[in-house]
Amino acid sequence: MVIIHPFMDGNGRAIRLATKVLLAKMGLNTFNLFGFENYYNKNVTKYFQTVGEFGNYYDLVNKIDFIFWLEYFTEGIIDELLSVQKSLPEVGISPKTKLEHYHLKILEFIKEKGFIVDRNYGKLVDRAKATRALDFKKLIDLGLISRKGKGKATYYILKEK
Repeated sequence: MVIIHPFMDGNGRAIRLATKVLLAKMGLNTFNLFGFENYYNKNVTKYFQTVGEFGNYYDLVNKIDFIFWLEYFTEGIIDELLSVQKSLPEVGISPKTKLEHYHLKILEFIKEKGFIVDRNYGKLVDRAKATRALDFKKLIDLGLISRKGKGKATYYILKEK
């Protein structure tokens, strides 16, 4: 796709999205973990040297060596996963930051539905409304979710990285 460059702008973004979809279908869902943009933006020159092929697609198709691209792409996945790994121990390092099963229910629900409201959470767990509010606050304080809306329109989403 990058070689045939079908769009005026956004070819790289479209390819990265398609790549994330393919990885998710193969069992490596990275949508809530990282974006490839972080890795590629660290060294834009290397990105364009690696993917930059010029000329007619039909002249290039049998001459392109994809090994360099695959190595670069694989390094990107490894780099981003290592970055995620570094941040994981900080979340569960002390009793104050330890996530309980009910906290995980919030995160799982948001991952599945895209957001959660207190009413949804109340159906998942047997906890008082005030205690549920503390559960949401803990996840906000840990930087895992964000609060949106106000009053009865309040809902929670995964925090963007």
